[in-house]
Amino acid sequence: MNEQLFDELLTSIREAGHIKRGEMSASKIHEVKGIDVQRIREMYRMTQKEFASFVGISIDTLRNWEQKRRNPHGPAKVLLRLLEEKPEAFAEYALRRIQT
Repeated sequence: MNEQLFDELLTSIREAGHIKRGEMSASKIHEVKGIDVQRIREMYRMTQKEFASFVGISIDTLRNWEQKRRNPHGPAKVLLRLLEEKPEAFAEYALRRIQT
């Protein structure tokens, strides 16, 4: 590692210590928004059984997500975000699925 990178890393570590001790505030704060799976399911007016089938997961997995014992990750997390943010696209998909 070159000296400049080492110095930048050392400075960052020292700043992290100051922030942790409350001696300075962070320049950026990133908040990770959790997914409210139950709210999304209720938005679609589906039972747990219907929603689990629609998303392609077990009802036990859905219950764990809704009760915050586990969190969705990977493709399931992406799908849930899309269900939350683009309901019109999924309404169209669901209608086509019912009609076939």
